[in-house]
Amino acid sequence: MAHVISRPVVGLVALTGILAAAASATGVFLRGDLATQVVTTVRGDQVEVLLGGVYRFNGEAVAAEGVGWDAVTLFLVVPVLFLLLPALRRGSSRARLATMGILVYFLYQYFEYATFLAYGPLFLLYVSTFALSLTGVALLGASLDLGVIANGVTPGFPRRPMIAFGIFMAVLLGGLWLPLIASTFGAEQVPQLEGATTFVVQAFDLGLLVPLGLFTAVTVWRRLPVGYVLSAIVVIKGMAMGTSIAAMMAVETVATGESQVPPMILFAGIALLCTALAVRVYGSVHDPGTQPPAHPVDPRMAHRSTV
Repeated sequence: MAHVISRPVVGLVALTGILAAAASATGVFLRGDLATQVVTTVRGDQVEVLLGGVYRFNGEAVAAEGVGWDAVTLFLVVPVLFLLLPALRRGSSRARLATMGILVYFLYQYFEYATFLAYGPLFLLYVSTFALSLTGVALLGASLDLGVIANGVTPGFPRRPMIAFGIFMAVLLGGLWLPLIASTFGAEQVPQLEGATTFVVQAFDLGLLVPLGLFTAVTVWRRLPVGYVLSAIVVIKGMAMGTSIAAMMAVETVATGESQVPPMILFAGIALLCTALAVRVYGSVHDPGTQPPAHPVDPRMAHRSTV
C-alpha cells in the first residue's frame, strides 16, 4: 500500500507552487515598457539596462530571458504541479517523484534569480520560493523507501538511455561553458556577462547540473535504486528547463533582434528527448500492490537501498 503524504507536506508543496506562480506572473505581466538606457559597467562594458518593471537594472538580454522562463513556469510547470497534488496526497510514487522533479526545477530557477538578478522588489519572494522548494525536496526524499521503489520498477526502465543522457548533459554543459570561461579568463572587458559581475548561470550548471548528470549516469549504470529517483527528477527538470530555455531564446530574439535559433532548436529538442524518456521512466514505476513488475527485478537492484 502506498505511503500517504501528510497534509502539511502537501500544503508546503502547494504554497511553493503559489509563490512560484506569483513570482513568474509578476515577471510576465509587470515587466514594464522595456525602455532601456546604455550604461557602462565597472569593467567598461556597454550594456542596455532596463529602466522600469520588476527587471529594472538588469541587462536587456537578461530580462528578456527571464520573461520567457517566467512564462513557461507560470503556464506549464505550476499547473502541472497542482494537478499532481491529489495523487501526491494519496502517496503515489510517480506523483512523489514528479513533484520532486518540479521542486528541483523551482530550486534551480529561484536560487539563480535571487543570486543573479539585480536586487529588486521580488528578492524575498525568490528566496522564499527556493527555500520552500529545498524543504519540499528534503521532506519528500526522506519519505522515500528506495528498496520499495526498486521492487516496483519494471524491466522497461530505460537504463542505457538514462546513462547516455546523464553523460550527454554533463558534456553539453561543459562544452557550452568551459570554452567561454577559458576565452574570457583574465579579461578586463567581458560583454558576455550582460552587466552582471560574474558567471552565475555557468557556476550553477558546472557546479550542480554537471555533477547531477554524471551521478545519475553512474548510479543507473551500477543499478543502484537511487538511480531511479535521480532519473525521475532529471527527466522532469530536463523537460521544464529545455522548454524554458527555448522560450528564453525566442523572447531574447524578439527583444534584442539577435538570432538565437540554433540554441532554441537544441533545447527544444532536449525537452522533447526528456519527454520521451519521462514516458519510459514513469511508465516503469509502480506502487506496491498496484501493478507488480512483469518480470523479477535484478536482485542487485532490489536490495541496494542506499548509495
